[in-house]
Amino acid sequence: MARRRVAATAALLLLAAAVVVAATEAVRDFPRGPVVVALLVGGAAAAWQAVRRRGRIRHALLAGVALLFLAAVVVVLTGERVGIGLFAVALLLTGLACARRAFRVQVVLPPADPPRRAVMVWNPRSGGGKAVTSHLADEARARGIEPIELKPGDDLVQLVREAVARGADGLAAAGGDGTQALVASIAAEHDLPFACIPAGTRNHFALDLGVDRDDVVGALDAFVTGGERRVDLAEVNGRVFVNNVSLGLYAEAVQREGYRDAKLRTILDTAPDVLGPRPSGPSVALRWRDPDGADHESAAVILVSNNPYRLGNAVGSGMRPRLDGGELGVAALSAPQGPPPPPGKRVRGWGQWTTPTFEVDSSQPVPVGVDGEALVLDPPLRFTSRPGVLRVRIARQHPGASPSAGLPEGLRQLLGSLFDVAAGRRP
Repeated sequence: MARRRVAATAALLLLAAAVVVAATEAVRDFPRGPVVVALLVGGAAAAWQAVRRRGRIRHALLAGVALLFLAAVVVVLTGERVGIGLFAVALLLTGLACARRAFRVQVVLPPADPPRRAVMVWNPRSGGGKAVTSHLADEARARGIEPIELKPGDDLVQLVREAVARGADGLAAAGGDGTQALVASIAAEHDLPFACIPAGTRNHFALDLGVDRDDVVGALDAFVTGGERRVDLAEVNGRVFVNNVSLGLYAEAVQREGYRDAKLRTILDTAPDVLGPRPSGPSVALRWRDPDGADHESAAVILVSNNPYRLGNAVGSGMRPRLDGGELGVAALSAPQGPPPPPGKRVRGWGQWTTPTFEVDSSQPVPVGVDGEALVLDPPLRFTSRPGVLRVRIARQHPGASPSAGLPEGLRQLLGSLFDVAAGRRP
């Protein structure tokens, strides 16, 4: 508690200092500050229009973006007090880091008996060969865990089911989130403990579970001295996912040839079809209903997640505070309307809500991205939360909770909570 109070006090002082320095500098250097803001806003608007268009118009807009951002840099660098502006930014970033430390959660999980015949399925190609460079297979053997390498052409599900048939009483997955989902689904089916080893590229599931993504080898200790908690899974038409299923822009992009080799370029090439001034929309018309009972036809993006993400918040955005809420998070964007609002608040074109089930219908098979994997599913797409079906083991030296678990919802709540922690009114 004492450390949290120190961190909260430091965060408040640093954030206040950043505001004072920035405001003082803005007054002294007027009108340079508003000019920079105007150039940056203009550049962002031009970049958004470039995403929505193709060909010469896109190239011209991108050239305008470059000129506007370059002009902003020139205005900043030709000022006489550049160092003070950079100092204000440093104060802000340091203050936010202290705020995160003040709300960091370290969960003490109930102890659990180690499995006697644990197995770990590992993909040597995931995460740029992270499992190979960390000698993960050898480290697993040293802990009494049998490593099973996933080779090209192998059937992952078959490998895991055969391991269970041989008597495996604990399952670990070292690979991307698609691999995590398949192994986790079998662990839940047999009520076996599961360990997430962050050997993939982004490891979103590990992040929200509270597994240290930089400690690949240490994650193996989940089956040695780790504690256990139960978390949710979700499924769409019987296919389990641990993170999310996307429809619309991203789902269209992952289906296209060359996506794996040039992800950003493929998404940009797909964007005009869905977000352009005369959008054709997704190649497949989608029908769905919002929580107010209104029916919709298609959307630029629909994201259905295993528990809701924080979207559009000042802190903790893009993470799930918990994985045991027993609900789906649904976010739908049908028209560009600026940044997303906080959860529970909806504006024209954007909605975010929670529900235990969700359905999307269509007249033909629907392209989807399931935990980043490209699939085509037959309609209707029925999404369901499966509360508490997965027994997760987490190493004791890892946090055991999402980095966003203890963070307040927005900036106003963040500041109020920092005052409470600094004053000792919040445990």
